[in-house]
Amino acid sequence: MAANELNLKKIVAEKAVDDHVKNGMTVGLGTGSTSEYAIRRVGELVSKGWELKCVATSERTADLAKSLGIEIYDVDDVGHIDVTIDGADEVDPGKQLIKGLGGALLREKIVAAASLTEVIIVDESKIVDKLGVRTPLPVEVVPYGHKKTAYALERQGCKATLRVSGERPFVTDAGNYIYDCKFESIDSPFFLESRIDVIPGVVENGLFLNTADVVLISHPDGSVTKME
Repeated sequence: MAANELNLKKIVAEKAVDDHVKNGMTVGLGTGSTSEYAIRRVGELVSKGWELKCVATSERTADLAKSLGIEIYDVDDVGHIDVTIDGADEVDPGKQLIKGLGGALLREKIVAAASLTEVIIVDESKIVDKLGVRTPLPVEVVPYGHKKTAYALERQGCKATLRVSGERPFVTDAGNYIYDCKFESIDSPFFLESRIDVIPGVVENGLFLNTADVVLISHPDGSVTKME
């Protein structure tokens, strides 16, 4: 990953924390390379004495947060989440998202649903005219009968590829598999979501629709713009 790309991730992540996190808040911590910079910024605030309750969207995020001195709470042990800062794999002009290439889409969606404000942080390469053009749609499925589930997914017009780690299927924090579903494009995301969600064996899909309240976008010149 180019140094400039890393810098763009850092710029937008730190701005999100600085603009949206206040002392005393309950904060959702996202998963992925851009979210990692936000977690590190939250760690800096905690080290200065800020009192923040934090909820992690993955075990990987929880491990990083704890290493920075951030106390992690179970999502069921907090009344609500004031703000969650997370990344995305694609963002369309209506702030609809594809997430889940990092493998944490189930927990990310649960945490997002419990959040008063969902702030999405991306660099401009993640902005697309239409979802599904660049990246596949991750779909989390139970291991039992997963090939039958994949067949049903492909009947929606995609090529479904089982995600692997080495020679074995990639396993999520919840013990499930992920199929990466490549469409030519997703013309009707709300309709597609409804079709996928009724397939037996599907746990969750990576379409995050009407989820983002604010999208912050970093650009090569170092500026950050807001999509609201």
